[in-house]
Amino acid sequence: MTDPLADIVSFLQPRAPYSKWVTGAGPWRIRREQTGQVFYALVLEGAIRFRADGREEVTLAQGDFVLVPSSFGFTTTSATERPEAGIVTTPVHLGNGALRVGRTEGPPDCQYLVGHCVFGSPDAALLVSLLPETVVVRRDERLASLARLVRDETLSRRAARDVVLERLLEVLFIEALRSTAASDSAPGLLRGLADQRLAEPIRAMHREPARAWTVTQLADLAALSRSSFFARFSRTMGMPPMEYLYRWRMILAKDLLKHGQMPVAAIAERVGYGSSSAFSLAFTRHTGLAPAHFARAEIKAAE
Repeated sequence: MTDPLADIVSFLQPRAPYSKWVTGAGPWRIRREQTGQVFYALVLEGAIRFRADGREEVTLAQGDFVLVPSSFGFTTTSATERPEAGIVTTPVHLGNGALRVGRTEGPPDCQYLVGHCVFGSPDAALLVSLLPETVVVRRDERLASLARLVRDETLSRRAARDVVLERLLEVLFIEALRSTAASDSAPGLLRGLADQRLAEPIRAMHREPARAWTVTQLADLAALSRSSFFARFSRTMGMPPMEYLYRWRMILAKDLLKHGQMPVAAIAERVGYGSSSAFSLAFTRHTGLAPAHFARAEIKAAE
């Protein structure tokens, strides 16, 4: 069975080059302005407050996980004592990947793992747009077990620690997305896959991207009327069905062109275009480059 989530994760090529184990006590506030990096945090003990810009504050308790695929500014704050307005805490580096925030003496009120992911795909922005803006997973034991392994590896001095850490963090990222697929997430691919009526049409588009799909055919797979399917898909996925199909075809086309092993005509057929000219027009509209020019640029960049 085609797995659209596996497709997306595979094309994203996630890497997790950064993680820190943070302990906190008393009042503290950490502000992060960087964009372009996918942020995550998992609470190991106690609780923290998390607020992404433009979103409501949420309290994350032990075992809770937050992932922000389309990274934007956010603030993390102590949950036990509110810091004074405007106060931003400078973390104290304890060495070996560990940080302390708030009071440096005494036992911590909370412990959490924090870090960011990067994506190797040149289509990362497009792929990330298919995921929710913020992913929150509550008390997932599998994530907690992974986090404990990451924490132990972070604090260790064992051989190949960085390699092991990166692989563990990749699994953590994928597991968070899998967990969210069954939750009430924001519009996007994960929410679509959690909808029993929409999951099969989405899988069908991934399974047969070359097929000349119509909204009516996809609605039949969902056992919905055409109008009901169109409205439900657009609301749940954040875009109309033909827009999603178009985006998925362009992702596939870019990947095929990047490897330079197929002529443009064959790629056009593979992704559902009846002629090279129709494909070239759609691809140029999407990327700003003709397929042949895009392929040459990708091959040159890889040399």
